[in-house]
Amino acid sequence: MQAILALEDGRIFTGEGYGAQGECRGEVVFNTSLTGYQEIFTDPSYAGQIVVLTNPQIGNYGTNSADNEAAKPYIEGLVSREFSPISSNWRSQQVADEYLERFHVPVISEIDTRALVRHLRTHGVMRGVISTTETNPGALVEKARSIRKMDGTDLASVVSTRDRYEWEHDGPDPLRPDESPVAHPDLHVVAYDYGIKKNILRMLNAEGCRVTVVPAQTSAEDVLALNPDGVFLSNGPGDPEPVTYAQDNIRRLAGRTPIFGICLGHQLIGLALGGKTYKLKFGHHGGNHPVRRNDTGKVEITCHNHNFAVDPGSLNPAEVDLTHIDLNDNTLEGLRHRTLPLFSVQYHPEASPGPHDSHYLFRDFRKMMEEWKG
Repeated sequence: MQAILALEDGRIFTGEGYGAQGECRGEVVFNTSLTGYQEIFTDPSYAGQIVVLTNPQIGNYGTNSADNEAAKPYIEGLVSREFSPISSNWRSQQVADEYLERFHVPVISEIDTRALVRHLRTHGVMRGVISTTETNPGALVEKARSIRKMDGTDLASVVSTRDRYEWEHDGPDPLRPDESPVAHPDLHVVAYDYGIKKNILRMLNAEGCRVTVVPAQTSAEDVLALNPDGVFLSNGPGDPEPVTYAQDNIRRLAGRTPIFGICLGHQLIGLALGGKTYKLKFGHHGGNHPVRRNDTGKVEITCHNHNFAVDPGSLNPAEVDLTHIDLNDNTLEGLRHRTLPLFSVQYHPEASPGPHDSHYLFRDFRKMMEEWKG
């Protein structure tokens, strides 16, 4: 079937449609990861976004239950150069075409994704529509212009769990035979779900943590009533600035329990400490971003998925140490409070997909909790 991608500035791309028939709307961003498309599909941080994958062939190894980062895909739509209608891999349980159709995600393929990515890099991310039903490009451009902008939008409360739950490991996984749950975890972490990824929960468990996941708007008092050894602030979609309830809770928790934040959690910590955030021109999305660790000078290759960043100049240097810097554009990638047990990173140390250079941060969190307990 034919599909059309229309951008708000009037740029039109016509290609072949896969996945679900119909329309989807969202902010169009690009991801430069070489593998791991299913983990990208199911990352809740992509809520409200249409994702362009720069790897030219997508879908060739199918999909399987072990690679899901959430119970369903969160991308609004997918753009690829070549989308495979078949899969060829021993791990595949369902072809990507059927998988995305099942979850009502439209796909446009057979377009020049290099031209599209260059356009987004030059002009910045913009709103767009993918349609397999509307044939009038002008009508689709108008629809794209009517989409609510990501700026000022709280999506954390939209994707968050509605109920508190104790996370249970997936159990023995034939696709990951070396991975097994810690039988008797000795630390208790309460994790705020702003759009949490499953591999974060696995990593916390691997460090000996029992994890209680709570909704995004859970009060600090209710979290402390669970007697945590530490609090984790997850990744998530949207603009951090309107998520004021989370910033208030972080201020009430700071100094009363160790805190570790990733991605949106990092941005919320920056705001809670009196800093400011701003939107990046085209965001950071991919599994190959170099980040310098300031205390050692070592460079980590890291996984990124964010549209906003914390302004380092807005933080008080007497209170906050800047721990990590992005070597592509010098944006802030990590911070640590100088006196309180609190630290965060902008990138994704849990990867999935991506390199494992930053797994040590979960060990650092465990060490912080052990020192806090005395």
